[in-house]
Amino acid sequence: MLVKEIMTSKVEFVGPALSIQDAARKMRDLNIGSLPVWENGQLLGMITDRDICCRAVAEGRDTVKTAVREIMSRDVSSCFSDDDVADAARLMEEKHIRRLAVVNRDRTMAGFLSVDDLAHHSYHLAGEVLDAARPTH
Repeated sequence: MLVKEIMTSKVEFVGPALSIQDAARKMRDLNIGSLPVWENGQLLGMITDRDICCRAVAEGRDTVKTAVREIMSRDVSSCFSDDDVADAARLMEEKHIRRLAVVNRDRTMAGFLSVDDLAHHSYHLAGEVLDAARPTH
């Protein structure tokens, strides 16, 4: 099965100049935990609820004045929409991530593959990704 057959294709995004507070509100309103950061057709990074908590709030940053670009995750892992689901799940395991950006061969954003998407396809694959993504202390 291909990633494009099970991924979430509706993609919301933010620009890098948006305030952290506005990004957090958008995540809350959409009931999601991450947003891709796009500018001029380029995927610059991702901002996650964890970025907001650990890189902004925990450091005492002003969420109204601090831009998304200052705290976003820049090293975004991705796969192609025509990749096999099992290969994408292995990448998620290797990178210890729960969400994977999905791009088309022309590098335009196609969607996201999440653990939830995997679970609808295969509990086994989703379980492996969750085990790998679990934080270690």
